[in-house]
Amino acid sequence: MHIDHTALYVNDLTGAKDFFEKYFDASAGEPYHNTATGFRSYFLSFGDGARLEIMTRPEVETGEKSIYRAGYAHIAFSLGSRVKVDELTRTFRSDGFTVMSGPRVTGDGCYESCILGFEDNIIELTI
Repeated sequence: MHIDHTALYVNDLTGAKDFFEKYFDASAGEPYHNTATGFRSYFLSFGDGARLEIMTRPEVETGEKSIYRAGYAHIAFSLGSRVKVDELTRTFRSDGFTVMSGPRVTGDGCYESCILGFEDNIIELTI
């Protein structure tokens, strides 16, 4: 058994697609649109076979996102090396994103940084 994909509701579907394509080399499938409900989505594929579905619809609610809220906490991308974690963290910082932590070695021995990505969703960059 394996996880097929995870999904993320967003307000700006095209902006989210562009974000993941730019920073994580995502490849977007064909857009889906249900005209009856207004639901729209893309499946984004990543080099190792992982997939992320980004979705929107007229009823999407935007509220404050506490970093300690119950539910899914973050999405983590394994970049393969400390150098790549450092480089992408610098890129996010220079592009105006908030770097929440790191790069650093965590208490459990992981090398990572965390950023507030597109629409303030937490993204972890790790080896």
